Amino acid sequence: MLNASVPAHIIINERKSMETQIVKGNFAISQTDEDKHLAFGWANIAINAGGVVIEDKQHDIIEPDVLEQAAYQFVELYREGGEMHQRGDCAVLIESMVFTDEKVSALGIPKGIIPECGWWIGFKVTDDSVWQKVKSGQYNMFSIEGQAQRIPV
Repeated sequence: MLNASVPAHIIINERKSMETQIVKGNFAISQTDEDKHLAFGWANIAINAGGVVIEDKQHDIIEPDVLEQAAYQFVELYREGGEMHQRGDCAVLIESMVFTDEKVSALGIPKGIIPECGWWIGFKVTDDSVWQKVKSGQYNMFSIEGQAQRIPV
């Protein structure tokens, strides 16, 4: 799993998966370029294309405005990708966009095609052993690393 560290002051809202309109999501690496060691995919989706709030593997929900600010701070201050939250300096961010309804509309993308709020990223993997794990499918998703204050809702 490639991971990206985000600022420590992100607030994540915690909800139980039994509530309606919440689905769990894994965000797979969507595209790779084997020659260039590039991997692209969703870092996180707050609200999917159908308008449903997404819950992550830890049963957390990141509010759209919080996700957007975290993404901007990551790009501004960090940009490094690591391996399994254990070591850094394995990849460097080369692409990042937080899609919101406003941006999707401005781009002329019809509603319902891509998430209502999601963070799309791309990394150049600089570590050959990590790249082999991406290529083999062993690392098939991105994982956002960070600390947050859980707020029950």
